[in-house]
Amino acid sequence: MTYRHIVLFFSFLCFTFSAVAQQDGKSRITGKTTDAQTGLPLGYATVALYSKPDSAFADGAIAGDDGAFSLSAKPGLYFAKIEFLAYNPFYLSDIKVPEGSGTPVTLGDIGLQPGSALLDEVEVRADKSTMQLALDKKIFNVGKDLANAGGNAADILGNIPSVSVDVDGAVSLRGTNNVKILIDGKPSGLVSFKGADGLRQLPGNLIDRVEVITNASARYEAEGNGGIINIILKKERTQGLNGSFDLITGNPANFGGSANVNYRKNHLNFFLNYGLNYRDSRGDGSVYQEVYTADTTFIYRQTNERKNPQYNNNIRGGLDYFFNDKNILTASYTWRHSNSKRLSELAYYDYLFSTDNPTGISTRSQDEKEIEPNSEYSLNYKKMFGREGHELVAEVRYLDNWEDSDQYFTESTFLPDHTPSGQPDQLQHSYNFETEKQLLFQLDYVKPFGKEGKFETGLRSNFRDMTNDYLVEQFADDAWQPLTGLNNNFVYNENIHAAYGILGNKINRFSYQLGLRGEWTDVTTTLKQTNEVNPRNYVNLFPSTHFTYDLPGQNAVQASYSRRVRRPQYRDLSPFFTYTDNRNFFSGNPDLEPEFTDSYELGHIKYMDNASMSSTLYYRHTTGKIERIREVDDQGNSVTLPKNLSTENAFGAEFTGAYSPYKWWKVDGNVNFFRAITDGGNLGESFKSDTYSWFARLTSRITFWKNTDLQLRGNYDAKAQTTQGYRKPRWFLDLAISKDILQNNGTITLNVSDVFNTRRYQSVSKGDNFYTENDFQWRARQINLTFSYRLHQQKRKSDKKQGEGEDF
Repeated sequence: MTYRHIVLFFSFLCFTFSAVAQQDGKSRITGKTTDAQTGLPLGYATVALYSKPDSAFADGAIAGDDGAFSLSAKPGLYFAKIEFLAYNPFYLSDIKVPEGSGTPVTLGDIGLQPGSALLDEVEVRADKSTMQLALDKKIFNVGKDLANAGGNAADILGNIPSVSVDVDGAVSLRGTNNVKILIDGKPSGLVSFKGADGLRQLPGNLIDRVEVITNASARYEAEGNGGIINIILKKERTQGLNGSFDLITGNPANFGGSANVNYRKNHLNFFLNYGLNYRDSRGDGSVYQEVYTADTTFIYRQTNERKNPQYNNNIRGGLDYFFNDKNILTASYTWRHSNSKRLSELAYYDYLFSTDNPTGISTRSQDEKEIEPNSEYSLNYKKMFGREGHELVAEVRYLDNWEDSDQYFTESTFLPDHTPSGQPDQLQHSYNFETEKQLLFQLDYVKPFGKEGKFETGLRSNFRDMTNDYLVEQFADDAWQPLTGLNNNFVYNENIHAAYGILGNKINRFSYQLGLRGEWTDVTTTLKQTNEVNPRNYVNLFPSTHFTYDLPGQNAVQASYSRRVRRPQYRDLSPFFTYTDNRNFFSGNPDLEPEFTDSYELGHIKYMDNASMSSTLYYRHTTGKIERIREVDDQGNSVTLPKNLSTENAFGAEFTGAYSPYKWWKVDGNVNFFRAITDGGNLGESFKSDTYSWFARLTSRITFWKNTDLQLRGNYDAKAQTTQGYRKPRWFLDLAISKDILQNNGTITLNVSDVFNTRRYQSVSKGDNFYTENDFQWRARQINLTFSYRLHQQKRKSDKKQGEGEDF
């Protein structure tokens, strides 16, 4: 589809929506939702308007990014209820719409209080919503999900609807693994070397919430065809000393603790997060493979077991300085340190023609030590001007990371009857040293205009340098000798410069947002020993459009479009990962090109008194699709590396909802149906697939017996075709129970992840000369017991009565 077609399509939508956005004789009621303590806007709060005295529903709205909302009503007397994730509901009474068509009513800033409070001296238990739905994003309060207690960031992402984490820790959203992962809205060194697998170093109790954005505007960097996952870390700005503390124990071994503390007095706010964790992750797997030559069939079976004991230290500290209520300076420093050991045992059983004809056995052991320090520095300045929403934000961020891996391998051979073959053991050594330095500058400016209009613009420059000095050697003739092709120094230099502009406005119930982002990419990869240099330099434009129409009865619909890119990253290009399995080698591809995606969505959201529901139809057209392709030689050795395929067309429908039939029972669920047509004809006719698949998740939570919660979650992923085969279906069940103690200042949570130990990744891949079955489990059933204590975050008492400007 060309840009001309895109413009015509959305011009038609704009005309259609505008045609129905007629004046209906009602008056417009406007306001802005904010945090009562900090004054910062609360985007995506829900506002419901009711008539008096019959309490009949009159209108509803969802606040925008800046907290602004707009309602409409006929002349009369009303009251409003405002709700937001992790805040007390807020009631405004005696809202009077005067006679006279179109007379506007301004409610001003409406401050919501965090936590819980009392009404008429009756205690109300604080209850954060697990999920907050909006048209362009979904927000998940991970602390309220009992299944997350004691887990890490990767575990938490695996518990979020439409998100899955595979055996290698790779994260996918709606079936695509090209997802951009941010921490506090910015890139992090955690995902630099290992991709999403690095998230296992971040304790989950340091995380406040996760935002999932499937069709991002031009405000966000264009990276991430499948969408953006933004992990927000805990940070308080409440006056005085406040904090929360966690202790964790689990089986298999999972021991740790964390603290989240802030102290604010007058113009200064200090915050500190610290997490210490020891975890021994264990997994196992198997491979069955047939390799076909002209007159012979070679077969081998592989079994593997691994242990990964790991110590993780995370500390993040900083301060906010409030020059006044319009100027804030924030400085922070993050230090993470991971010290791990990987122990694996692989066994290969070789056969000729059938498993009734064994030819030999070999075993391979791995002993790896790995150290990974990670430092991040950030300085942020925010200036708010006289008009609400008029602001300037500037930030500079610096990342300095390195990883040192030292591995020894021992391979022994045996006869089919398991007796030693008489051949000496083969000794190998792998050394891998990786570094990253990244400097980021970003400037964002927002200028409101008219009654509802807003113009946004910004600049961003990112400078990133990474290296991978690797060597694999084998002990022979009484000396260590490098293996051919496995001794080099890979250098990755990336500079990306961007500018964007967004224009948005609202006309009655219709709002629009038009954006354009330009990015200049300059990437050079170098293999120093062999003097192979591969420069890339290109400029791209990334338009985005969002059209929203607010329907009566707290309904809204949105049509959106964005163009996205997946640039080959460090792991996609680096020619060396690991030599753990010398029969199955994984690497990057220095010749990989970027893939581009045009993404379209049509969404609907509905809020009710005790339920919410969102539905989305989506379509993605991708060119240069990047997928990992497996090739097997005549000896049965495989190489898996990413390659560009011609195209992929993906269609889908997603439904997400939450329902509370009773005060003590809450249910939420998600189901996603999709079809993906992949054309890899540029690599050969066999690299094509057409799959229909779906996945679903259902969570049920009940409260009983003195603030005790019980949660049960079921997950199912259906079978799906891949470019070279298919992934088998899988299901698993999670169970958790928690109880508030110590006058509700403490909570004990017991959870069991994967109760029946069925969470395994099973797949089949086929090629012209091979057939392979894989079965892996990267995380066995985990049992965790967590104790949480909240300091000065207990429920507050209030004798305020319902009325304008009062909360309850």
